[in-house]
Amino acid sequence: MATPTTSVLPAMGFGVFRYEEQAATDAVTSALSLGYRHIDTAQFYGNKVAVGRAIRESDVPRDDIFLTTKVRHDRLHHDDLIASLRESLDKLGIKQVDLALIRWPSPEDEVPMAEYIAALNEARELGLARHIGVSNFTIAQIDEALSLPGGEHIVTNQIEVHPFLANRKLAEHCADKGIAVTWVMPLAVGKVMEDETLKSIAAHHEISAAQVALAWVSAHGINVIPSSTKPRNQQSNLEALDVRLTPEDIQRIDALDRGERIANPDFTPNWDE
Repeated sequence: MATPTTSVLPAMGFGVFRYEEQAATDAVTSALSLGYRHIDTAQFYGNKVAVGRAIRESDVPRDDIFLTTKVRHDRLHHDDLIASLRESLDKLGIKQVDLALIRWPSPEDEVPMAEYIAALNEARELGLARHIGVSNFTIAQIDEALSLPGGEHIVTNQIEVHPFLANRKLAEHCADKGIAVTWVMPLAVGKVMEDETLKSIAAHHEISAAQVALAWVSAHGINVIPSSTKPRNQQSNLEALDVRLTPEDIQRIDALDRGERIANPDFTPNWDE
């Protein structure tokens, strides 16, 4: 797996995909109270108003919260990208996000990458975001992005990784390029709880299979973004960062990789094998 890369992101974030209105507000409120300091949202999620409300009403100072948002793949032209980030800030009720990501590269290169990387960096220069990054970029796309004006400011590539999709080549390439990897969907939408290997390791450590999966991520020194609306699960996810798996445990989990990709819409790039 990839060599750990120094990152501006907290070790564990909190994702709000699929949470609507009050559920999103309640989940973020709970997460912040438990100690999460990285909240991850996106234009596509449609819950920015709810997320922003939770952040503003929290006792946690805004400066202590690392907030990420993502630009949709259909809003990558220069003016539209800048406008979309301004809209996101308005909905969140804040002046700046800590990280703005391109959620997917432009399908079929409809929008030249040079245009949207430059626009993303301009957003950073305008103060709309403190940091910039990408999501779901392949090895070739990472190399192209880094070669473009503004690409030198990319801090992370957010990608799907869980025990059944290790994405090793891409993660290692990002690390070699000095780009932090952020892992999303680390619990494989609940599938980790059904796996016999993970359950066996969990029983040995007297923890849950979900905690085993997150501890595996932590062992590789990668930033990770799980999600849950239940405070007890939010807490156990945080506690997973303190779990220490044995080298044998890690080898057994590494062997579960079967290239099982969950986030795979019809406009995705040609994935690295």
